[in-house]
Amino acid sequence: MKTILTTAVCSSLLLLSGCNSTDQALQKVQQETGIQHTALASGVSKANMDLTIRPQDNFYRYVNGGWLKRNEIPGDKTTIGSFYDLRDDADKNVKAIIEELASTPNLKSGSDEQKVADLFRSYMDQETRNGLGITPIQSILTDINALKSKQDLMEFFGKYQSVGVTSPLYLYISVDAKDSSRYATHVWQGGLGLPDKDYYFNEAERFANLRAGYKAHIAKMFELSGFAEGDKAAEAILALETQMADHHWTRVQSRDSEKRYNKFDVSELDSVSENIDWQAYLAAQGVAKQTDLIVNQPDFVEGLGKIIKSTSIADWKIYLKFHTLSTFASYLTTDLDKENFEFFSKQLNGRKEQRPQWKRGVSVVNSNLGEVIGKVYVSRHFTPEAKSRMSVLVENLRSAYGSSIDELEWMSADTKKQAHVKLAAFTPKIGYPDKWEDYSSLTIKGNDLIGNIMRSGKVSHHKDVEKLGGPIRKWEWGMTPQTVNAYYNPTVNEIVFPAAILQPPFFNMEADDAVNYGGIGAVIGHEMGHGFDDQGSRYDAEGNLKNWWTEEDLAEFTKRAGNLVKQYDGYQVFEDLHVNGKLTLGENIGDLSGLTIAYKAYKASLNGKKAPVIDNLTGDQRFFMGFAQIWRAKYVEKALRNRVATDSHSPAEFRAIGSLSNMDEFYEAFGVKEGDAMYIAPEKRVKIW
Repeated sequence: MKTILTTAVCSSLLLLSGCNSTDQALQKVQQETGIQHTALASGVSKANMDLTIRPQDNFYRYVNGGWLKRNEIPGDKTTIGSFYDLRDDADKNVKAIIEELASTPNLKSGSDEQKVADLFRSYMDQETRNGLGITPIQSILTDINALKSKQDLMEFFGKYQSVGVTSPLYLYISVDAKDSSRYATHVWQGGLGLPDKDYYFNEAERFANLRAGYKAHIAKMFELSGFAEGDKAAEAILALETQMADHHWTRVQSRDSEKRYNKFDVSELDSVSENIDWQAYLAAQGVAKQTDLIVNQPDFVEGLGKIIKSTSIADWKIYLKFHTLSTFASYLTTDLDKENFEFFSKQLNGRKEQRPQWKRGVSVVNSNLGEVIGKVYVSRHFTPEAKSRMSVLVENLRSAYGSSIDELEWMSADTKKQAHVKLAAFTPKIGYPDKWEDYSSLTIKGNDLIGNIMRSGKVSHHKDVEKLGGPIRKWEWGMTPQTVNAYYNPTVNEIVFPAAILQPPFFNMEADDAVNYGGIGAVIGHEMGHGFDDQGSRYDAEGNLKNWWTEEDLAEFTKRAGNLVKQYDGYQVFEDLHVNGKLTLGENIGDLSGLTIAYKAYKASLNGKKAPVIDNLTGDQRFFMGFAQIWRAKYVEKALRNRVATDSHSPAEFRAIGSLSNMDEFYEAFGVKEGDAMYIAPEKRVKIW
C-alpha cells in the first residue's frame, strides 16, 4: 500500500452494551439484512459498529461508526485508526528493545547494540542539544557562506543532499525501468518547503493563510538562530520557491511512468538545461563516471536552469540557510524544534501537541538503524507459524488472481497469456529479509546527534552509489519488519509484507478465514493489484517498462479505469473538497482488485463447502465486514485536506465503500437495492480484474 500505501480494527473482541434506541435500530437492521447481532466471536468487532446506520447506505460507518463516535483524536496525533493502533504497538515494542539495549552496561564499541543505544541517547539528551545551539550544523552554514558561483551552488546541492538538506534536484539510484538488469541514476523535482505546487498559487483563504504562516515561520527560524533580516529572507525564499513550484509537474503528471522515463547521455544534459553545471553536480554526488541520467520531470529541470541563471547567489544562500535549519530543527534546540512543530505539524497538519520525545526517538532509530531493531522485533513478535500461514494465503491469492484473469470477458487470450506470465513471476517477501542490512561502516556516538544523522545519510548514499554497475540486490527491503504497511515494487516485480502488519485486524491466527481473507487477503490482493494497475500494468514480468497489451485490450482497460476515476471524483470529503480520482487511481484499482481477488480466494478456500454461520453472520457477510474493519480511521481536518491534495490513497471511508459498491456479491450479502446510498447500477459497476 505504498504509494505505499502512500493506510483496522481492534485486535480483541469487544462487547457493546445496548440501549433502547440501539435495540430498535438493531431490530430494523436485522429485518433488512437477516443479520442477528449477538456478541461476536468471529473476528468482527461489534463494539465498533453503529447499528443506527443501514449497511446499504454506508457500510463503512455501519461497521466502524461506533468507534468513530466514541474516539477522539489525541492532541499529539492527526490520525487514529487500525494502522495507527498497530504503529503505536510497534513503537512500544521497539522502545522496549531500545531501552533494554540502552540499559545494558559495557556494550562493545562499534557493535549494533552500541549504535542503537547511543543513537537513542543522543536524541533524548535535550540538555546537550540546547547547550550546543546551532553549532552542530555550523560546517554546513560555513559552506553556504562561502558560495561564490553557480558551479559552487551545484556542488553544494550534490554534496549535501545525502545528509538531507533540501535542494531543487533530488538524485537517487534505482533500477532502470527499461533495463531491469541494471541500476541507473535518476533525478526528481524538489526544492519546495510547502507540500505541493498548489499551495503556492491557490487563492483560497486557507492557502493564503498557510503562505503567510510559512513566511512568519521562516522569519522566526532566522530569529531563533541569530540570523538578521528574517522578514526579508522569508519574502525572498517564498518568491524563489514559487518560481520553482510554477515549473513543478503535478502529482497526477508525475504518476505517469512512461512520461517520467527520459534517459539522457550525460553529454546531452545541456539540451535539458545548459544553465546547470551537470559535471559539478554529479561529481559532488559521487556519480561522475555515470554515462547516463534519467530525468523524471525534464520541464522542471529546464525551468530550474532558468531560475538558477536569474537568481543571485545571495538569494540562494538565504534559501539554503533556512532549509538547513529546517532539515535539522528537530535535532537541535528545544526552541527550534518547537517552532518547526508549530508550523509544519500544527498549522499545516492540525497536530495540537508534540509526540512524546521517546516516540520521536524511536522514529529516529527506526529510520537509521531499522534492521538492527528488526532482527530483535521479529524474534519476539513474529512466529514461523504466522509466516507459513501467510505464505499459503499469498499463494491462494495468486491462484485466485489467475482464475480471475481467465474469466475476464473483456481481455483477449494474447493479453491474458502475458498477464499470467507476470503473475507467476511475482516474488513475495513475508515478515523480514533473508539477508540483513550491514551497518558496520556507520559510526554512532552518544553525544553527537547531528553527526550521527549526517553520517547515517552519507553511509546510505554511499551504499546506493555502490550499486551502480553491480547486480540487482533483490534481497533488499524497502521497509523494516516493524513497519505497519506493505508495498509492490514494479521494477523487481515483488510484493512485500512486513511482520508488523501481520496481526489483527489484518491477520489473526485465531480468527475465522472469512475475516482474514477480508483483511490481510485484501491487502495481499491490493499489492498484487498494483502489478496490474494503470501504471504497474505497464511493466512486464521482468520489471521492464514494456507494453504487453494488445491495442484493443489496452483501450478497454483505460476505459474501465476512467470509469473508476469518475466514481471517486464524485466522493465528497468536505463541502468544498472531493477525492481526486486521477491522483488516487492506482490505489483505487489496487483496492478494488484486492477485494475482488480476496473474495475469490476465500470462496476457493471453502473447497465447494458452504461457509459456516458464525455469530449469525454468513461467511460472505464476515468477509465484507473484515474488509471494512481494516480501513477504520479518523482524521484531523487539516491533515485530511493535505492528504487529499498530496496522497495517492483515497481517504479511508472511500477506500472501503468505493470498492464494495462495485461488487455484486456485496449487494447480495447485504441486500443492497436501487435507492440505497451505496447502490450503483449494474452496468456502471467497475470491474477490471
